[in-house]
Amino acid sequence: MIGLIFGETSFPKEILIKIKKNRIKYLIIDLTKNKIFKSDKNSHSVSIGQIGKIISILKNNSCKKVIFAGKVKKPNFSKLKLDFKGMYYIPRIVKASKIGDAAILKEVINIFKKEKIKTLNSLFFTPDLSLKEGVHTKIKPNDSDKKDIEKGILFLNKLDDYSFSQAIVIRDNEVLAIEGSKGTKKMLNNINKKKKLLNGVLIKLPKKKQDLRIDLPTIGLKTLLECKKAGLKGIVLKNKQNICLDQKILISTANKNKMFIKVK
Repeated sequence: MIGLIFGETSFPKEILIKIKKNRIKYLIIDLTKNKIFKSDKNSHSVSIGQIGKIISILKNNSCKKVIFAGKVKKPNFSKLKLDFKGMYYIPRIVKASKIGDAAILKEVINIFKKEKIKTLNSLFFTPDLSLKEGVHTKIKPNDSDKKDIEKGILFLNKLDDYSFSQAIVIRDNEVLAIEGSKGTKKMLNNINKKKKLLNGVLIKLPKKKQDLRIDLPTIGLKTLLECKKAGLKGIVLKNKQNICLDQKILISTANKNKMFIKVK
């Protein structure tokens, strides 16, 4: 029995498809705001503050291993419904929340470890969702693009260890935007298109202190279309440290729009 700790985005649905296809016994801890998985008979809708309930569900079903997938937004701690263990552990979660959303899940992982529940890599059942090293499109980065890519990677590597930024936009060797707490979409929406030409690069890399079992940089068709709208030419990810959804249509759409997708 595997425990699936699911948040928002379509990534959890991809995992669930693979789990069902392989007839693996599972249960879902649904942390989504709109209880996306409520129709699944193996799903349990739980608040992030009900740590005791989550642990009890897992242990009562002999779940010694879990996978985290999807985004869990920082909750309003003053309105959380806490159980006994939740009250015990919540100070640690509140402290982690000051670092960023991913830190909350990382602290929950530490709590699970203490409870003898192991966390697997989110790509354990879906390694095919991670793009391998190379250029995956017909269009390849030119010399100007390569300079933008190198500068962007260097910039991200110099960020503070606890920065929540995992994405940056570079155009003409200039930093146009750095991802804030509201995510990549918000950052891209704030970029003005330049002269109707595709120019500039979105670079998404794991944060320095990021637990690579969870919250890997993720892109999908929506990300590509947002890049196109912002007038960008390409997307760069890190080898074995990315999640790429809608791969066939994503690459096909990139080719049609003369954009590139590169994994370093």
